[in-house]
Amino acid sequence: METELRLPAARIRRSYGYGWQQMKKYFLYLFLVILILAVADIPAGMANVDLEEGFRPEPSAVFFQIIGFIYWLVLLPVFQYGGSYLFLKAARNESFEIKEMFKGFDNYLNVILAHLLVSAIIGLGIVMLIVPGIIAACRLAFVPYLVIDRDMEPIAAVEKSWQMTKGHGWRIFGMGLLAIPVFFLGLLMVIVGAIFSVMWICTAFASFYYAVELKEQEGLERIEVPNEGNEEDDSASV
Repeated sequence: METELRLPAARIRRSYGYGWQQMKKYFLYLFLVILILAVADIPAGMANVDLEEGFRPEPSAVFFQIIGFIYWLVLLPVFQYGGSYLFLKAARNESFEIKEMFKGFDNYLNVILAHLLVSAIIGLGIVMLIVPGIIAACRLAFVPYLVIDRDMEPIAAVEKSWQMTKGHGWRIFGMGLLAIPVFFLGLLMVIVGAIFSVMWICTAFASFYYAVELKEQEGLERIEVPNEGNEEDDSASV
């Protein structure tokens, strides 16, 4: 007997459950997305190369670190935001093509500025005793979806994410905590399982956003219906 979750809910367990369902349905597509993201992340790793203790930094090492940082700043966000967009489409049960992963280039400036703004806010929060940074990371988790899917500008996306995650901060934090054992469990499965774990985690977070989005749309519809009814009553009374 097949028990299919028809719609996600803004809950930790339901989001991971629905995410698992959609990951299986779009497995090959999402697998390719993760592979592209993994390859795209390689140059950014040059910015995190640790220099051996006791040795002076070589000019070449410093150069590669600078190049890696620039890449992390001006190119990697496009791939990351594009990947989030495809995971969101999978959560929405919408068909998509891999080339849509590069949609961020059509909205390039907003993607880069949003990435920079969110990184700065979280970074400042971490400096302020860590906890504010964790709170900011949870409340701004929706920014990539808003920028790439709704074509929002950075500040508008930050404000909208803060609004949409109101009351969901602890759940998003819980999803992040659950992602840790899920990932390490994947590592135990001959390391290759880590790829599947990341696919599942990304689809789960996209499912959580989708659930909040659906609830928001439902609330707007409930507000609009009485207005339409009032207009009909007014016209009838005239």
